[in-house]
Amino acid sequence: MKPSPSTHPHASGHGSGKPDGPRLVAWEITRNCNLSCVHCRAAATNGPYGGELDTDAGLALVDGIADAGNPIVILTGGEPLLRPDIFEVARYGTDKGLRMVMAPNGTLITPEMARKMADAGIQRISISLDGATRERHDAFRGVDGAFDGALDGVRNAREAGVEFQINTTITKANLAEIPKIQELAVELGAVAHHIFLLVPTGRGKYLLDAEIDAQEYEETLNWFYDQREYAPLQLKATCAPHYYRILRQRAREEGKSVTFESHGLDAVTRGCLGGTGFCFISHRGRVQPCGFLDLDCGNVTEQPFADIWRGSEVFLALRDYDNLKGKCGACEYKRVCGGCRARAYEAAGDYLAEEPLCSYQPVRK
Repeated sequence: MKPSPSTHPHASGHGSGKPDGPRLVAWEITRNCNLSCVHCRAAATNGPYGGELDTDAGLALVDGIADAGNPIVILTGGEPLLRPDIFEVARYGTDKGLRMVMAPNGTLITPEMARKMADAGIQRISISLDGATRERHDAFRGVDGAFDGALDGVRNAREAGVEFQINTTITKANLAEIPKIQELAVELGAVAHHIFLLVPTGRGKYLLDAEIDAQEYEETLNWFYDQREYAPLQLKATCAPHYYRILRQRAREEGKSVTFESHGLDAVTRGCLGGTGFCFISHRGRVQPCGFLDLDCGNVTEQPFADIWRGSEVFLALRDYDNLKGKCGACEYKRVCGGCRARAYEAAGDYLAEEPLCSYQPVRK
């Protein structure tokens, strides 16, 4: 699964035992993919994969999502443009009043595809650049030509008037290139740059030696905070919940209050949104807190999505931050950070355990 496009979802209401509708829903509309990315959660390849929701089931799922609330719906994969009915589904969601966005890898975005995106009401796409050069990005994506294809896709989307953001998954291999990637995002005309901290699931499990350590994590997020003053982009850190703790620490050091006026939507969202403001739906209809947290919370082929969202025991547990354990449970920032639940699960086999890649020591014990 590729990192996905989003706006900054608010995090109001969660933790109170009265869950709101989801802010973001990522639907792995197909697992088929034309790339072979080294970090892929789904270990996706150019299938076919059995059991994918057909068109009727897909449209019914869109109805179910609309019944649960009014979230942004991220059509992801695999590569969503390999799904033959992708624009029918997107148009259907748009006509339901949902904000439909898409996470393609860019290599299949021809001028015709870009026009179809615009016609279907796709409001934003995300395209990942995991290196500032052809060599670095292609090595990460597992296919020669992926970098040039992504840049061509970006240009075609821009020509069609489709808003796009650049996503970057950070590893030791590209950590030093992040400033250059951000400069490239500006040059290309992106509206946003979202960084994603590697979560070691799927093929990513074999990249443990590429995962940055807790100190590099902290330094990277502090650098990212500083970019707010310089980069003419929307900036968001994802799979990096510590950022929302750092934001508040830095603001306090600067004598500032964290308000919507001073820090935009970062002031009203939180770190890990899995099961609280966000969920993931697999190509077979399985609902999870996020694509990296492999917990079965129900299946939309067996029960309505709204019932899963409102009643899953896992989701309910995640919405009560007092359930967090270890250092996360003791932390004064747990309601704005929460730690990455997927990393905790991979490290300890417990999705409520403390985040393993955090160097912060809570004040409260």
